Amino acid sequence: MAVILGIDIGGSTTKIVGLQEDKHIIAMDRVKAEGPLPSLYGALGSFMTHNKLQLSDIGRIVLTGVGASYVEGDIYNIPTIKVEEFTAVGTGGLALTGRSRAVVVSMGTGTAFIWADHETGEMVHLGGSGVGGGTLTGLSSLLCGARQFEQIKKLSNQGNISKIDLNVGDITQQEYSTLPLDITAANFGNVSDDATHSDIATGIVNMIFQSIGTIAVMACKAQKCDTVVLTGFMTVLDMCRPCFDLFTRLHGIQFIIPENATYATSIGAALSSFEK
Repeated sequence: MAVILGIDIGGSTTKIVGLQEDKHIIAMDRVKAEGPLPSLYGALGSFMTHNKLQLSDIGRIVLTGVGASYVEGDIYNIPTIKVEEFTAVGTGGLALTGRSRAVVVSMGTGTAFIWADHETGEMVHLGGSGVGGGTLTGLSSLLCGARQFEQIKKLSNQGNISKIDLNVGDITQQEYSTLPLDITAANFGNVSDDATHSDIATGIVNMIFQSIGTIAVMACKAQKCDTVVLTGFMTVLDMCRPCFDLFTRLHGIQFIIPENATYATSIGAALSSFEK
């Protein structure tokens, strides 16, 4: 049975997924390298080695992501096609959750918001934000001296957000139906003199997730939908779930973080190729 490879060549990392012809996932991998082509071929070589595959085992290669534009023609004479990134994001998000329609959010270097509707076939790019994983690593490097993702993750788990953010309860005693006293009034609006690097890292992650959550809520209201699917590597941060649970509490919108959310775009690319 031929293997279909879905490869998402991102701004900093390439994700690769192998599917059988019955759409069953056999393996996933990710590689970080300087430049899209070294990252692509590094991911391809690593995946085939770890899964003991030969070139003859590959039925087709499906590329997506910003780095796909650097690739022309077939790879190693294997039929190679490209799938538009937003289609891959939406397809992957719905497939991983079993939902028929949702706002799918791809949290990569930046953040993209996709309206995905399986029934109508719509995969529409609603918009994007420059706030995302690139913001996380850049600000963490400047403010905390932390450059590696695992280091940032560890720091953010240890911080105290009350030493960074200004809450509504800090400026008023009156509680509104849409503004509970314990929600953020201003990110980094109450930085303590004794704030640690862990506190700052927690504040950075919280600010990014709250920015993304606010846009996602507005997108849902515009599409008359109550479901958001979160994808991308930032979903592995421990703060992800509690941060987005706040938006569910405030707006009644369900935020789903599916299993294998990091590989949603690669999976969506491979699945889209069955229709092509």
